[in-house]
Amino acid sequence: MKIVTTLNAPQPAGHYSQAVIHENLVFVSGQLPIYPDTGEKVLGSIEEQTSRVLNNIKAILEASNSSLNQVLKVTVYVSDITLWDRVNRIYSNFFGNHRPARAVVPTKELHHGFQVEMEVMAYVED
Repeated sequence: MKIVTTLNAPQPAGHYSQAVIHENLVFVSGQLPIYPDTGEKVLGSIEEQTSRVLNNIKAILEASNSSLNQVLKVTVYVSDITLWDRVNRIYSNFFGNHRPARAVVPTKELHHGFQVEMEVMAYVED
């Protein structure tokens, strides 16, 4: 098992790792829309928040010798299911033709008033 840490994604605020690699799988912790360099919270539009979350995930995957094209499963937490179409548009732009398995979990609220959080599991190259 290997712990993954990168300065290109927000540092954990609690007792967890950005990601953990076990054999050929990487498990990326839930990512929130926070800029890694400043720690600034993105509280703008759902599109801005979704884009920041996916950029954070992309950075952690790259630090894990993986990529968005190797994502196997995504769990998306969204604070208002009526925002889903807007989240899905940004999500589709990031993943292109790649379609990982996915679950969408509507939730009453997320930490700090964020509207979206995502966690992923991906394949890691040897």
